[in-house]
Amino acid sequence: MGGPAILFYAGGMTLHFPAPGPLLPVPPAPSPLAAAMALAESRETFFPRDLRAHLDGGYFEAPPDNTVIGPVAPRGGPNGLVLQHGKVVGGWGDTRQTDMTFSVAKSYLSLLAGIAVGDGLITDLDEPVAASVSHPAFAGSQNSPVTWRMLLQQTSEWEGSLFGKSERIDRGRNLSSEGKGKGANRPLSAPGDHWEYNDVRVNALSLALLHRFGRPLPQVFAERIMAPIGGSADWVWDGYETSWVEIAGEKLHSVPGGGHWGGGVRMHAEDQARIGLLMLADGVWDGQRVLPEGWVAASTTPCELNGDYGLLWWLNAGGRLAGAPLTGFYAAGAGGNTIWVEPTQSLVVVARWLHPESAGEVLQAIHAAI
Repeated sequence: MGGPAILFYAGGMTLHFPAPGPLLPVPPAPSPLAAAMALAESRETFFPRDLRAHLDGGYFEAPPDNTVIGPVAPRGGPNGLVLQHGKVVGGWGDTRQTDMTFSVAKSYLSLLAGIAVGDGLITDLDEPVAASVSHPAFAGSQNSPVTWRMLLQQTSEWEGSLFGKSERIDRGRNLSSEGKGKGANRPLSAPGDHWEYNDVRVNALSLALLHRFGRPLPQVFAERIMAPIGGSADWVWDGYETSWVEIAGEKLHSVPGGGHWGGGVRMHAEDQARIGLLMLADGVWDGQRVLPEGWVAASTTPCELNGDYGLLWWLNAGGRLAGAPLTGFYAAGAGGNTIWVEPTQSLVVVARWLHPESAGEVLQAIHAAI
């Protein structure tokens, strides 16, 4: 039945995960929570199991802009975890199923930006990236004023192409109607004057962080985030076929902040739960500060141009997830991938392949049950 439980500790909180296998040894959930989790499992995403066919079919955009340039893996079934006060109180599906996370990876880039700040590699979020990164991507009248904060808040209005993808592909993007009405030649505003969810601009942030660290971001993520929080080795963060760059004479792979064109992070729910707990505990794990002091607060402070967005973390203060507590914040990826963190109830919920239209309803049911 999956073996005996193994205990981990997160900032004084006990975290129960089973030995390899599905989350079976967890005690039966109280009836209302069991019903809420059954609801989650019944509301499977509309994304097909064959994710490559979905991308090739033009879900995000029409050909040729939708050309896949990174690895894509089929997905498994819906699964998830509910944790309160650091303990697993319920779960559904196979929580060690390693799947694509899509834009959840953007929030992982935010964690790495925090590490860069703590290490002094970024001395001021409001300093132009060009002040410390020498690369054509941050030259010119439009891009040289772009700051780290603008990239993290998605207000940069960065212009150009990276790794064969132009930021024009995501101009005018509406997350509630993917693949429709975007790509228009919208006149750009000054950097910092317009909020827009744009994957190419997030990839520009990733490239800039690669230059500052001087080594592959997945290595930094493994050593500085996953190792301290007891994460597994079951995840990967893939780049594109086209995203190899040379830094100080070394060929390095720049990784994207999502799976829009393939690549990105594949990870299971149990590792994602640890990341949620790290955010819940203000960046501290088992008494060790992993993220610099103040980074979680900065990440969850609303952007002036979008009150539902912080530093690559979504906020629910405006009720974006209808029915869910307004005090929560979350990482979100296409297809219904969510790491939900709600401090007032000390709650972390990881949901994989939950229909996006049901996310608020499911979270509301879980909170009511807790």
